[in-house]
Amino acid sequence: MSPAKNAEILKKSLIFSSLNEDELSALAGLAAERSFQPDEFILWEGDEPDYFYVVAEGQVKVVKNSSTGREFIIAFFGPGEMFGEVAVFEGKPYPASAQATSACRILAIKRQSFLDFLATRPQVALRIINILGGRLRDAQGRLKDFAGERVEQRLARILLMLASRMGTTLRFTRQELADMAGTTTETAIRVTGGLSERGIIITSRGQIIIADEAKLKALAEGPPEI
Repeated sequence: MSPAKNAEILKKSLIFSSLNEDELSALAGLAAERSFQPDEFILWEGDEPDYFYVVAEGQVKVVKNSSTGREFIIAFFGPGEMFGEVAVFEGKPYPASAQATSACRILAIKRQSFLDFLATRPQVALRIINILGGRLRDAQGRLKDFAGERVEQRLARILLMLASRMGTTLRFTRQELADMAGTTTETAIRVTGGLSERGIIITSRGQIIIADEAKLKALAEGPPEI
């Protein structure tokens, strides 16, 4: 991929969208393209943070394994989105693994090269800090939700979150939804089956279509407080 194409991809990123053409060109010159097949791991939890990554094409999931070996999906990233940057900033091993969920093209930028780039561009560093803060708040909110919500409500929130980023047709399995909601596959199948019977979603193999977003929002919000 040419540096000009790399610059176009980086421009789509919320973090890099404010860079001027010269800055985008300089950053694009640091990027190396890598390709991954579905289910192939891009980075492993515990690895040294030599690179951070930006999705050019495809989709990536970030996963964490519990002490019992259960996989928990932390997040999904699509074109223009960045992952692995927390470890790069901290200089500590990656806290989770990243795996391609489809055929992917990824831009990899070496840690030291990126830190050198930021040294003369503090405004970019500030944007990254703000976005990382937002991710932390989202993670804290999810933990709070897990503590007090029913599984049906959690799954409704997750479906709405995914739809806000990817549209109303979602290509996720019930297993992946279960991993995001912190529940079992059997429970996810039961709950999505119930939502389907009520006409809120339409399910097929590896795909969920949100048919009634208003009802899904009402379910995600839970019963009114008295």
